[in-house]
Amino acid sequence: MAQSVFTLFKDGQQYMQTWPLKKELYPMFPECRVIAATKLAIKTMPPLAVLTVAMAYSVTGLETLPNAVAMAIFFLSIPVQGLLWLGHRANQWLPPSTLIWYRDIHHKMQQQGCSVAQVKSRPKYKELADLLKTAFDELDKAFTQRWF
Repeated sequence: MAQSVFTLFKDGQQYMQTWPLKKELYPMFPECRVIAATKLAIKTMPPLAVLTVAMAYSVTGLETLPNAVAMAIFFLSIPVQGLLWLGHRANQWLPPSTLIWYRDIHHKMQQQGCSVAQVKSRPKYKELADLLKTAFDELDKAFTQRWF
């Protein structure tokens, strides 16, 4: 199931927007930490890359400009790496233990009357993200506490 880099990048952006950043999920899934780091990198790395090139040029002139450009490219690649990881993760199948948990949450949400998509036989992490987002948005805190 090879996907293009652009598809992974787009999937990573969507997955980052869908995944709920709740304190209950931090110990269970690395997505929360990767999303927080990627959002920070998106804000800080472009200015840091520009600052690196500007400082190197202003201090040493053209002498160290190739090294500064290489460092700037590295800084700019950090948020891209985070988005690519998220895109790859979004398209992975759920492992058996998480699959059981996914089906349990889906069943309990249907019992509570939530409108959720049909349960899939082999869901991916993006379906889990959609389900968790719906659960945290529509259900009260007391009901979601039982799952964590």
